[in-house]
Amino acid sequence: MTPAAPEGPVLFVLGSSAGGVVRHVGALAARLHAEGVDVRVAGPAQTLARLRAPVPTATVEIGASVDPVRDLRAAAALRRAVGRLPGALVHAHGVRAGFVTALALGGTRRRVPFVVTLHNAVLGSGPRARLGTAVLGVVCRRADVVLAVSGDLVALAHRLGAAVADRALVPAPALPVGDPARGRQVLGPGPVVLAVARLAPQKGLGTLLDVAAGAGAPVVVAGEGPLRAELEERVRARDLPVRLLGRREDVADLLAAADVALSTSTWEGQPVFVQEALRAGVPVVATDAGGTREVTGDAAVLLPVGDGPGLAAAVRRLVRDRTEHAVRAERSRARAGELPTEDDALGQVRRVHRAARG
Repeated sequence: MTPAAPEGPVLFVLGSSAGGVVRHVGALAARLHAEGVDVRVAGPAQTLARLRAPVPTATVEIGASVDPVRDLRAAAALRRAVGRLPGALVHAHGVRAGFVTALALGGTRRRVPFVVTLHNAVLGSGPRARLGTAVLGVVCRRADVVLAVSGDLVALAHRLGAAVADRALVPAPALPVGDPARGRQVLGPGPVVLAVARLAPQKGLGTLLDVAAGAGAPVVVAGEGPLRAELEERVRARDLPVRLLGRREDVADLLAAADVALSTSTWEGQPVFVQEALRAGVPVVATDAGGTREVTGDAAVLLPVGDGPGLAAAVRRLVRDRTEHAVRAERSRARAGELPTEDDALGQVRRVHRAARG
């Protein structure tokens, strides 16, 4: 039996979001649309171009950083979009989208239910981080319900004044079954450590290089990002066994051939690559960052953020000790069966939308 649709339309709001957030919103929008819900998505044109959902869209140019003039213009555009949808609930994804939504709804005459999902933490320190936390506080206090991708973010939302906050369910998209032979053609022979990450500061790439220096196996990195040139130079300068593959569409094949999956991030919510590695039955070595432990349970070997030598030692053990490798691989497969599904995520969104509407 098809669940009853929420009352009124749903308007999802995106900022200049990365691929994972766009995929998540696209999946939710498509599923709700299939159930007969009037779903719309608003956000920057560049973000909407990556959306894969058969729903109407509205261009609202939400920038990646605070800009008072631009934010007020975006809020005005969003307010007009909301005004064209009587009875709408607005569900923003990300702090920037949430902030512009808070500005937009502050100028409406009627109450508009407002839900926000927080996908990232405010990282760093200094004035920029303080401004980010202040903006996050505005969002948390204005929203009827806050969902956050990790327990530490949920706790922070409560401290900043959220009336209701809970952990979001953000499953990784299902990968096809990988072909280990095709994967080996890319990774090469022998034990190989695989990392899939955007080449950006949050991914702890300096730690990844420290791991590569003592892992006892080459480290292959799939992904692109602003630190590509710097990373290539550091690999050359240290003569490290690291290969940068760039963006790949064959991650399933790479995982099917990899011996160890490595994540060295300084913070994660519900890391997609870690979920994919668990589902592929690959032993995981990772930093105990943000919500990573909530995803892996006891399946992965977790070390403190920045502990390159400890992570390298854990990788060496898995490469050399095939018994421990087999145990960890089985733990990955078992944990994968406990991860939330897209059905779970959709069910949570339905419940949250009903609660926000009151």
